Amino acid sequence: MPMKTGFSARRRTVRNGGTRDSLGRPPTVVIGAGPYGLATAAWLSAAGTPRRVFGEPMECWHTNMPMGMFLKSVPTASSISAPESGYRFEDFRTARGLGPVGDLYPIPVEEMIAYGRWFQERRVPELERRNVRGVEHVDGLFGVTLDSGEEFLAGNVVMATGQVPFAHEPAELTGRLPGELVSHTSGHRDLSRFSGQRVAVLGAGQSALESAALLHETGALPTVIARAASVAYGSPPDTDRPSDRPRPVRILKPGSALGPGWSHVACCYGGGVIRRLPRGTRMRLLHAVLGPSGGWWLRPRMDDVPVLCGRTIRSAGAEDGTVRLDLVDSTGHTRVLRADHLLLATGYRVDVDRLGLLAPELRREVRTFRGAPRLSSGFESSVPGLFFTGLAAAPTFGPVLRFVAGTGFAARRAAGSLAAGTRDRP
Repeated sequence: MPMKTGFSARRRTVRNGGTRDSLGRPPTVVIGAGPYGLATAAWLSAAGTPRRVFGEPMECWHTNMPMGMFLKSVPTASSISAPESGYRFEDFRTARGLGPVGDLYPIPVEEMIAYGRWFQERRVPELERRNVRGVEHVDGLFGVTLDSGEEFLAGNVVMATGQVPFAHEPAELTGRLPGELVSHTSGHRDLSRFSGQRVAVLGAGQSALESAALLHETGALPTVIARAASVAYGSPPDTDRPSDRPRPVRILKPGSALGPGWSHVACCYGGGVIRRLPRGTRMRLLHAVLGPSGGWWLRPRMDDVPVLCGRTIRSAGAEDGTVRLDLVDSTGHTRVLRADHLLLATGYRVDVDRLGLLAPELRREVRTFRGAPRLSSGFESSVPGLFFTGLAAAPTFGPVLRFVAGTGFAARRAAGSLAAGTRDRP
């Protein structure tokens, strides 16, 4: 059978032979070095699976999350999973000479980035700080091309590319505005560039509200536009540590990585059951549990930020180098809002076709539902050997895969499936 584009017969043998196992099988490749990629690599290492791991540690967190933001998840739910003890967020703080913190401590994104890099240095030292440029199917294996030009064959590929490729930008807005007047929140590391400007922020979730707060604090003039009748904020934890909650309260609303309550417990520990639910039910669950809201610590920072609730954008356009938005409320009343920039906090939608590093032929082989890959219980897609984890797996296993807390469930299952060698099909 002829090789596909980019791979000639002389490149059939995997280079860097040390990555092969004792039977000469090619390695498993992990693409991405955020929490899910690092956790997967750590569990593959413990299983003795030959692997190559690519990416810059915590790159998307460093490049695509604004300076000054805080994590919505609490410290006890923000550890990257490893098969051994000693690599939790609290271990990182101890190693750095920092004191212990409880769940009333919002984690700065800069501290989370430092923790992820600390984890990588100690638990995934084999990380290759290079990027994968392309992946294609080659005679039942995967042809992997790096940005350095190196090409080699892999037996399995784990896609841990994070959420940025899935940033959702409504075409009805981006298609009507010049690129310099509209952008997604994931495209900004430093929001101070908008100082002195009027910025319309579209959305009602954490990204919208925190971006608006940061914009206000850096001297911009933000206005939040939300379809919801009101914006919601989470409640602060009852205590600094879950175990300090009174026993009757813990029974009524047991704690979990997603917060207290039986529904949150079910989502944290029931990913295998969620996978078996009807697709429509899974999607409703994904959007309903921990729906759009801001962290409890955001509320006072939003006191001086205008929020227009119950509004939708009927039309958008450029006018004299600025943005003109025609907003309509539930009564049909229209208001014109002018801004220097429209910032889209419109979330993320998983779509395999957005993963450009997968060859078009390979993408077409992946069976999907609403753009998301159909996955086995071991996170394998319909293409044998091609795995998806992190946000890409959330439509299958539920909302815990949107958070760092899901790294344990995902990494254990995927690594176990790869080590076993025999997997079920989605």
